[in-house]
Amino acid sequence: MQFRDLGAQYKVLKDEIDTAIQDVINSSSFILGKPISELENKLAEYVGRNYCITCANGTEALQLSLMAMDIGPGDAVFTSDFTYFASAGCVSILGATPILVDINLETFNISPEALEDAIKRIISEGKQTPKAIIPVDLFGLPANYDKIIPIANKYGLKVLEDAAQGFGGNINGRMSCSFGNVSATSFFPAKPLGCYGDGGAIFTDNNEINLRLRSLRASGKSPVDKYDNREIGLNSRLDTLQAAILLPKFKAFVEWELDAINNVARWYDEKLKAKYVTPTIPKGYYSSWAQYTILLDNKEQRDAMQQKLKASGIPSMIYYPRGIHQQQAYKEMGLKDDFFSNTIEATQRALSLPMHPYLKEDDVNKIVKIILR
Repeated sequence: MQFRDLGAQYKVLKDEIDTAIQDVINSSSFILGKPISELENKLAEYVGRNYCITCANGTEALQLSLMAMDIGPGDAVFTSDFTYFASAGCVSILGATPILVDINLETFNISPEALEDAIKRIISEGKQTPKAIIPVDLFGLPANYDKIIPIANKYGLKVLEDAAQGFGGNINGRMSCSFGNVSATSFFPAKPLGCYGDGGAIFTDNNEINLRLRSLRASGKSPVDKYDNREIGLNSRLDTLQAAILLPKFKAFVEWELDAINNVARWYDEKLKAKYVTPTIPKGYYSSWAQYTILLDNKEQRDAMQQKLKASGIPSMIYYPRGIHQQQAYKEMGLKDDFFSNTIEATQRALSLPMHPYLKEDDVNKIVKIILR
């Protein structure tokens, strides 16, 4: 059994994917070929943004977005403590300071209450200038933008939506990647919409930011003369081959994969909710289920459960075994666990189960039988 079965997906989409790859090879247009603009237009229309700018990966999607927001030394950027390292690392690499914030344990997303407390603390300390918030749409569930955006407006902060895991989710029909000033996602193979390598995309409604991002992803080149670089950027373009692969995968994602993966989530919920803490999906929210994550009673029970699943040939994952504040790169910040009680609890209790659109109910039954036993 696969944790996320990309092979099963390929078998279904093989003809379309193989044809798309061969078309790119035949055209020999490997950099910024026609599939790039076609994909960008389809993605922008899907999420409801004016512009989509593809790039090399999800991490650089975040970094480029911050660069377009002029984030740099002396600035404070607030983000979740319970997420993949890139959400904070993209801030540090630009010389700004990531301010880590605890989560809501029910949704695993950044706590709006803890966020506002952190903003007030940074303002009172006066060491950095609060500039932006990076909420993370963790495990496929959009963050609480109904509360986050008013907080951002109250303190004059920009919002960069980290939708690396959230693409396809929505809040009352408003799609993930449409919140905040700029949004970023990832096409890492295991993401809800993944390619066959690295890839990412940025979304905005602002044409000035759109044009600047297109320059920044190409080393800061001028739009009229590629040998006139007007600022320091990155070499961060999505390969045409990856865009060609994403086009048929995106069609399947919209037409049936999202429905299918939500059916899998319902099977898990029905069979596990009586005994375990299953994921909370607030009213009006729709998840794209990058992960299906349950909470066990404690670390000992979680680790024992993972070993029992492994012994039966069933993969599971721990997302995440430590908060960002506990990682070596940020040890010097001296942040105490007391500030991140929900994050600490999640690192000790969370277990993610196999989850993908091609998972059969018989497979779910097999997994659940071992968990309940």
